[in-house]
Amino acid sequence: MNRREAISSVALLLGGTVLGAEIFTLTGCTSSPKQINDLFNSNDVLLLDEIAETIIPETDTPGAKATKAGEFMALMVKDCYDKEHQKVFLDGLKNVDDEAKKQYKADFLSLDKDQKKALLTNLDKQQKAYQETKEKEAPPHYFRMMKELTLLGYFTSEIGGSKALTYVEVPGRYDACIPYKKGDPVYLTP
Repeated sequence: MNRREAISSVALLLGGTVLGAEIFTLTGCTSSPKQINDLFNSNDVLLLDEIAETIIPETDTPGAKATKAGEFMALMVKDCYDKEHQKVFLDGLKNVDDEAKKQYKADFLSLDKDQKKALLTNLDKQQKAYQETKEKEAPPHYFRMMKELTLLGYFTSEIGGSKALTYVEVPGRYDACIPYKKGDPVYLTP
């Protein structure tokens, strides 16, 4: 390589570096939420995480947010629910935020723990009344789906299965009479 080729290579390399940094700067500052899948974006997953954390809060064991329950719900709704149930779930997710704005003049993520709990308790009462009066073919209430997915995601995760429940890897023989004191974790065996 002669000096002329070396200088042109260095110029090309530096130009690519400057241009690459400029393009990175322009595309890296977008404020639109990242799309997780066809149905959910990162803001939806944050909202689902907060709903799940309100249902199963952190105590002496990790809460639902630690298990990434929002991502789990987004995946399950996208991959396992039919179009009708997906629509009910997505409309319900929007409704949670709308109810927060209507009752507290703030979105759900901005509410304090007591406000979140009160809002979800009210939705739980609504879903119980709906379940009692709905026709057999009608889809379930969206909050029921959210609760079910939260519980499923939490208790089938490593954190839920090992920290909230007592996990016995090799349970051995079946023993129906195990001493249990109130407050002990429930057993989880494969």
